[in-house]
Amino acid sequence: MRGIADIFGKEWATPSAVETLMRQNKPKGFMCVSCSWAKPADYHTFEFCENGAKATLWELTSKRCTPEFFAAHSVTELRGWSDYDLEQQGRLTDPMRYDPATDHYVPCSWEEAFQGIGAQLRALDPKSVIFYASGRASLETSYLYALFARLYGNNNIPDSSNMCHETTGVALNKVIGVGVGTVVFDDLAKCDAFFFFGQNTGSNSPRFLHPLQEAAKRGVPIITFNPVREKGLESFINPQNVTEMLTGKATPISTQYHQVKVGGDIAVLIGLCKHVFACDDAAKRDGRRVLDVDFIEAHTKGLDEFEAKVRATSWNEIEAASGLTRAAIEGAGQVYVEADRVIGIYGMGLTQHVHGFENVATFVNLLLLKGNIGRDGTGISPVRGHSNVQGQRTVGIADKPKLVPLDRLAEQFGFEPPREKGMNTVEACHGMIDGKVKAFIGLGGNFVRAIPERAAMEQAWTRMELTVQIATKLNRSHLVNGKAAYLLPCLGRTEQDIQATGPQAVTMEDTFSCIQGSVGLRTPASDNLKSELAIVAGIAKATLPPNPKVIWDDWVGDYGLVRDAIEHTYPDMFHDFNARMFTPGGFYKGNAARERIWNTESGKAEFTTPTMLSSIGFDDAPGRYRLLTMRSNDQFNTTIYGMSDRLRGIEGRRDVLLINPDDIARAGLVDGQMVWLVGDADDGVHREVGPLKVTPFRLPDGCVGSYYPEMNPLIALDHHDIESKTPANKSVPVKIRA
Repeated sequence: MRGIADIFGKEWATPSAVETLMRQNKPKGFMCVSCSWAKPADYHTFEFCENGAKATLWELTSKRCTPEFFAAHSVTELRGWSDYDLEQQGRLTDPMRYDPATDHYVPCSWEEAFQGIGAQLRALDPKSVIFYASGRASLETSYLYALFARLYGNNNIPDSSNMCHETTGVALNKVIGVGVGTVVFDDLAKCDAFFFFGQNTGSNSPRFLHPLQEAAKRGVPIITFNPVREKGLESFINPQNVTEMLTGKATPISTQYHQVKVGGDIAVLIGLCKHVFACDDAAKRDGRRVLDVDFIEAHTKGLDEFEAKVRATSWNEIEAASGLTRAAIEGAGQVYVEADRVIGIYGMGLTQHVHGFENVATFVNLLLLKGNIGRDGTGISPVRGHSNVQGQRTVGIADKPKLVPLDRLAEQFGFEPPREKGMNTVEACHGMIDGKVKAFIGLGGNFVRAIPERAAMEQAWTRMELTVQIATKLNRSHLVNGKAAYLLPCLGRTEQDIQATGPQAVTMEDTFSCIQGSVGLRTPASDNLKSELAIVAGIAKATLPPNPKVIWDDWVGDYGLVRDAIEHTYPDMFHDFNARMFTPGGFYKGNAARERIWNTESGKAEFTTPTMLSSIGFDDAPGRYRLLTMRSNDQFNTTIYGMSDRLRGIEGRRDVLLINPDDIARAGLVDGQMVWLVGDADDGVHREVGPLKVTPFRLPDGCVGSYYPEMNPLIALDHHDIESKTPANKSVPVKIRA
């Protein structure tokens, strides 16, 4: 509660903010703008966590960033401000245009902005324009944004999942035929064991701690593998339980907690599978089986090759790559062997590595051995971060045409959609550096801060012809302008959205593939704001030739018509969309793999065989460390709420280097010393961040930690997962310069 109170004090949120919080994540209320955790039908009195409350109060701030602010401060001056101080200026109130003659943003009308943007887009080659989407925009806005890009002539539609869970989509599509998890909320109460890899529940999805606490109390083992001992997965005091709050009595969460070496997850998973095979060998002597042989025979392909790899891998190799002992891994493996129904949970600790694909695919291998996909209480469950990042992909935000029903769009809207693959985030960044990308439209987010290779990217950014940013608050990306630049302020999700037919509602998809309706409650921060949907439509109308089947004005006036269009494009998932959008707990869009229908190349779930035991993609060397980038509990993505990371005991600063005491001694450093991190990629580019305060912290040997996004300048643009091109933020090669 202290964290929420701190934000309330900083933002001077109105008394009505309390009423708003009471409607958060509830039927006919608004859906949280923070994480994508489920909004259950059987909800709590307070159905929000610290992060969600902070995000809401951040949006409801009484502070305003007006044209007068921009008149008083040049863009060059503002580039020297911290990210925190920029967002502290409050809600943007008016559309602004960059004036290069004065180096200031100046006010402009909405019509001037739309016509100016449209004129520039019409003059550019469509293949040179990027349509980026953060994970926050509604399904309705996302659908129209993707349609706009394709009507314009490209599939250059990267989104924030390119930077976090793109590896999930690529890997799961390959091995089980769907790009999302197979678990639904009710499964959490039916499983016999949870296996966690690389997911920080306490900071990134705290409401998950409620079902985990319930599971722990009924004796369900929770086995955690993470380089960092995260407080939320160690123990939990339920803030909605008066007794626990008064007594301070916490529920232990993880039954076993293993601090795997950064990048050592493949080795752990191979070790767990090795134990399963050994137990199956022993069981066969008694006429029993540990493996679900019927499931494997009927539903899978490729086990023999994978099993041979596991059996040929020695425990010495596994211990060296994982940083864990054989006994520890076998102890965890025994829990898996004895459990009938297992759920596998993971986060970006698996996806953001050079071999992140193999991390995810090998985790699926483990689950397939005992048929732990496609039964109640089982499944693979990537925990998504941003509130609608999964839903955006569902309705067409994708650079890969194969993920979108282009033929149906062609029939529906009377045009020929582009068929060639578009640019993802890494490809878009290369395009900017190479001069091939001429314009960038950002539907939310803080792209310049979120991407790797920051120094080169900021230089490239200013060479573009046009940059357009749709946002609620000022951030760094708005100050690294193209030759022409527009800053377009939008309504927040907590605010009333009144259009021609009256108040509007929007929808989003949670991490369990359920679609939820959301209604804004508060008076908008400014009379001159437009909804994200209206802004997208305004730019599109000013850019594209008229098309009688593309009814921008009608869509803006009635979002229900957009939902009708979504239903027409995706009838299986969105049938009766308008009628079902406020179903308590959301309506389930379906998942073929959950029904054991495998839309893979082979028509079966596919075992894969990794060729490596470490996912980091570089060799260890003298003086080289594995940098793990982390978020504090006082931030959401690139938004920094404050300087408190109380769950890790770090207060008042973010310029820290977390390193274990033995490594401090071996490196000849001392607690509190100021040092620099130097990138150690083998590409000849000098990258450096500092000074950072040496801070003793419990991490595996050879591993160091510090905060995202401050460490992004150390990450080479080509340091990414090989298959998905997700930046490998969780294992960056660095050296320490004292």
